[in-house]
Amino acid sequence: MDPITADNRRIDGRAVQRDFPILQRPLANGRRVVYLDSAASAQKPQTVIDRQREVAETFFANAYRGRYDFGDRVGEELENTREAVRLLIGAEAPEEIIFTSGTTMAINLVANAWGRKFLGAGDEVLVTELEHHANIVPWQQIAKERHAVVRWIPVTDDGQLDLSEPDRLFNDRTRIVAVTAMSNVTGTITPLDEIARLAHDAGALVLVDAAQIVPHGPVNVRDFDFLAFSGHKLYGPTGVGVLYGRRSLLEVMDPFLCGGHMIEQVFRDHSTWAQLPAKFEAGTLPIIEAIALRSAIDYVTSLGFDAIAQHEHELTEYAHTQLPEIPGLTLYGPGPDRKGSIVSFTIDGLHPEDLATQLDRHGVFTRHGHHCAMPLHERLGVAATTRASFAVYNIREDVDALVEAIGAARKRFRIA
Repeated sequence: MDPITADNRRIDGRAVQRDFPILQRPLANGRRVVYLDSAASAQKPQTVIDRQREVAETFFANAYRGRYDFGDRVGEELENTREAVRLLIGAEAPEEIIFTSGTTMAINLVANAWGRKFLGAGDEVLVTELEHHANIVPWQQIAKERHAVVRWIPVTDDGQLDLSEPDRLFNDRTRIVAVTAMSNVTGTITPLDEIARLAHDAGALVLVDAAQIVPHGPVNVRDFDFLAFSGHKLYGPTGVGVLYGRRSLLEVMDPFLCGGHMIEQVFRDHSTWAQLPAKFEAGTLPIIEAIALRSAIDYVTSLGFDAIAQHEHELTEYAHTQLPEIPGLTLYGPGPDRKGSIVSFTIDGLHPEDLATQLDRHGVFTRHGHHCAMPLHERLGVAATTRASFAVYNIREDVDALVEAIGAARKRFRIA
């Protein structure tokens, strides 16, 4: 059965599941896998698995090094992926697409290569209370080094950004705004267009952490200066990610990592740098992973982002009707119309780690803890939450399984 139903607008989740071999294997206890942790890392379709094997078995070589059959093929395939990424996010030129090890490395690249050169004493970096640690700590570190200041966009009680007083946030000292497109805890979709307008009006740049949003809907970088995402959340391999940077900015930034491939010429007293994108791709790239990333992009685009978004939104809406029926359960963040496919919650009298252990016994895989977002959890007034995140291969029965497993955990711990 085709994953897209006949009307070409709705996804058949059960058909999609058949594209993912790991979801076809029962667990040791005989239960089926209910995978609700795609916000951490998504499972891989057979097409991505096959592509990685094909590269390793038939034409692997180092990239941009040897002028022989395998080397030429690898270079060509890497550039095919670069072009696929460019089209995916609407960049103007392939030179604006930098391969990294993931979102964390991409953000660190900007913080170090741009921040070290252009941040000065008293300059301000604006982050939000929704951010993953990977979009906080690099800015704290570079701000400390450059004697700059990290300031915060606050979050409302329902988990949305509070932009009600922009003049208190954006000023003539604001140099860059680092903001997630979608919270990995509350699922909050941030108003990127408004933030970009406010930042650019203040003369500041905008970096978007798009790790959570890219798998779920179309993204266009036309209004942003930097954007980062990871392959493994987009149903692709681990170890590969992307930094988009506006070409005029990348050209004036200094390299972050130095070594092979990013060099134009080395003299005894100085070196010069290769042209973009090689300038920021020191060493050996994650070759197999980057080539297979194109297969992941092809997979999601074949399903259609509108269909993916609709499918996941319906699951999120369903979860928002079912989970609140559980006594003592508190959901965090906005309602389904203001968020992506994530639900985070706590249950009175039941620690998230204990709950996760019990859910695992029922084959329901969730995430527990602070989700690398301690400032947000502090704002929410809890130390940890349980998170269920939905992807294109989830179905309504997965939500039912989650609810049933939570009920079983409450009984086991004798929670009234």
